[in-house]
Amino acid sequence: MRYQFGPAFRITLFMTILTGLIYPGIVTGLCQLIFPHRANGSLVEVKGKVQGSALIGQNFSKPQYFHPRPSAAGTDGYDASGSNASNYGPTNQKLIDRVKGDVAKFRQENPAYQGPIPADLLTTSASGLDPHISPASALAQAPRVATARGITVDQVKQLIDSHTEGRQWGFLGEPRVNVLMLNLDLNQNFPVSKP
Repeated sequence: MRYQFGPAFRITLFMTILTGLIYPGIVTGLCQLIFPHRANGSLVEVKGKVQGSALIGQNFSKPQYFHPRPSAAGTDGYDASGSNASNYGPTNQKLIDRVKGDVAKFRQENPAYQGPIPADLLTTSASGLDPHISPASALAQAPRVATARGITVDQVKQLIDSHTEGRQWGFLGEPRVNVLMLNLDLNQNFPVSKP
């Protein structure tokens, strides 16, 4: 039996070096060479300062910004180190109470919008970090954002249209709007005057 320890140890050491060092090193190097922006987290910089990642949602709560969908990641949401869903079932009272609270909050923040609230403004994503909302969700918030920035709803709608991404490869997923990119463009094109 002791003769088996030598080969087992050598194979374990070899596989550890191969799969733990060499393979990740090659893949990381290729990604840095071919896709450096994505390999480094798709960070978005404005005037040399990182504002966030185009891949990870973050919370915006001020009226002059588009708000993302709810998040269950971490205790306060949008915690990238605690990425997860709530896993509440449709009959769970905590989920029902949260959705009712989100409906009331949306109606209070967006009194000009009278239609049905888009589902993605009331449901969390599987990761809790989805950086996108549907175009319908952006349009539902357009009157609030326009009023808070002192611009017309049509100007906001044009900005939403310019940030609406189509289906991936023309057939996967749904059209979507990246909240961070839309809000940064709002700041650039229609800055809020500080009181």
